[in-house]
Amino acid sequence: MSKVIAVASQKGGVSKSTTCRNIATILAKEGFRVLAIDCDNQASLTDCFGIEKPDKLETTLYHLMMDVMNEKDLPPKESYIIESDGVDIIPSSIELSAIEISLVSTMSREYVLRTIIEEIRGDYDFIILDSAPSLGLMTLNVLAACDSVLIPATPEYLSVKRLELLLQTIMKLKRRINPKITFEGILLTMFDERTNLSKNMIDMVLEVYGEHIKVFDIKIPKSVKVGEANLQSKSIVDYMPTNKAAIAYQTLTKELIENGQN
Repeated sequence: MSKVIAVASQKGGVSKSTTCRNIATILAKEGFRVLAIDCDNQASLTDCFGIEKPDKLETTLYHLMMDVMNEKDLPPKESYIIESDGVDIIPSSIELSAIEISLVSTMSREYVLRTIIEEIRGDYDFIILDSAPSLGLMTLNVLAACDSVLIPATPEYLSVKRLELLLQTIMKLKRRINPKITFEGILLTMFDERTNLSKNMIDMVLEVYGEHIKVFDIKIPKSVKVGEANLQSKSIVDYMPTNKAAIAYQTLTKELIENGQN
């Protein structure tokens, strides 16, 4: 039985794509069959895997979604899956920015992405979805298609404050569209234990959300090595496995594996 995990945040710059990249890579190293889907028109996850010039690719997520909306059969899997570091990837491109307009007039518009996933879900143990930093129709598609949501947030006031609207949206969607959706938890990223701000934001997150949603004990520390790894299209666990962020991502992924087996 496969599990679909969405990594979602209303705010950009919270290491969402980096988190997807590293979780997917670690899962693959553990022997799981993993698919990562880039659901953001900025194509950051696509870039993290070293896929160059995605706008020149013949088939990306945009084309697959358009096929579903036009009631066409999906092309053969090998024509749109790209493999990197043991992970299968469905890339994105800037073309995906046009999908919101097309979705507006589509019947069952929240389920387009789910239709694609259901066709290939049986081939994977884990499917990781990198969502856009917004609450538009594309993000609703992500939330309608997933089993659970992992929410990264930086220890900053605006990042923590914007959790509220995302959580409200997820709860509405749970009542109306995807009743099985659950929370993996809130993950604090780019964490600097030396600053009072980081400590204060942890207290705020625990106080406001801790009773209702799990807040991961593990936090992803701030590290320039993570940026260097992204620049070279590598996961931090490959670029520098002894780095604190690499060790933190390994701990997080182990917990996600255990959650997936429960």
